[in-house]
Amino acid sequence: MIETLFGNLAIFVLSLLVGFEVISKIPTTLHTPMMSGANAIHGVVIVGAIITASAADSPAGYALTFVAAAFATANVLGGYVVTDRMLKMFTKPRTITESVEDAS
Repeated sequence: MIETLFGNLAIFVLSLLVGFEVISKIPTTLHTPMMSGANAIHGVVIVGAIITASAADSPAGYALTFVAAAFATANVLGGYVVTDRMLKMFTKPRTITESVEDAS
């Protein structure tokens, strides 16, 4: 049991270090497109949380899988919000006359 815990903890720490190194090598101008795409890919995490929930057999397991699914869902929605805001930066701003014509 302890060996499994230390093994999982070692994998977690190594993944943090690798993730930090990968992100630190990316130019600042590419952070938003990369992160919005990466967040959208986290739909796989939602599926993993659902699969884990099917194996849960205690209230703590149910609570942890709910938290994992909630965080993954927030991450996916955040990715889409960031992408939408990024794409709005490239649209032509509307003039006052266009806004009035659209309202009528």
